[in-house]
Amino acid sequence: MSSNLPESNAYSIIVSKLRSAGCVYAEEEAQLLLSAAKTLEELEMRVEQRMAGYPLEHLIGWVDFCGQRIQIDPGVFVPRQRTGLLAKQASILAQNGGIVVDMCCGSGALGAVLLAEVEHIELHAVDIDPAAVKCAQRNIVLAKGFVYEGDLFEPLPARLQAQVHVLIANAPYVPTASIQLLPQEARIHEPHVALDGGGDGLDVLRRVAAAAPTWLANNGYLLVETSARQAPFAEEIFKLHGLLPTTIHSEELDATVVIGQRSM
Repeated sequence: MSSNLPESNAYSIIVSKLRSAGCVYAEEEAQLLLSAAKTLEELEMRVEQRMAGYPLEHLIGWVDFCGQRIQIDPGVFVPRQRTGLLAKQASILAQNGGIVVDMCCGSGALGAVLLAEVEHIELHAVDIDPAAVKCAQRNIVLAKGFVYEGDLFEPLPARLQAQVHVLIANAPYVPTASIQLLPQEARIHEPHVALDGGGDGLDVLRRVAAAAPTWLANNGYLLVETSARQAPFAEEIFKLHGLLPTTIHSEELDATVVIGQRSM
């Protein structure tokens, strides 16, 4: 950053301001804001925005997700670190040369991680939010994957039917009534379409599970993230549509993933 304020002094001032605003990781955030700002005016504006509750990732323009720097635009859903469990399980199941679909892709973070970790996959990513699609198109290089705007399976090429080996659907799963309980960062600055899962939080998951057998190859997998409380209900939804369910939970990440396999 180029400014008339010595960086050591700027750092101390920013840390103090962020602490007063309740930022738990004030030191780390101050370093990131300093490194992202090109001018003193820009730095001051971003610090004020952070103190007002703007997501840090929207202010610096990126997030570290599973070792990949994912670009994040203002107004786009910020991938959570707990979703690393979903990325890990998908990476384990994805086949070299297989077809992978990243449904409700948001910024394209999951697809970008899979492209980095699994060789020669054919990746297709979909989201209904135009801002998210624009962001995903930068994170998923065109030569390595395809990004579509539309509602769930609607924009996917018909040739993918019965050919998908791994279908990841990080669909919204917050019950509508619980959105008001979310932190301000999410509640105000992230799109509700990426958060609101309907009455019990599983409305979008139901739609995905109902259509998944049409798109999955024999022995293909559908993977979704849910809360631990929702997992048994998600398993029943999977069974209803002929998918054999397994639930995996990580205490460290406080994350739950339900996997459904299409049997032959």
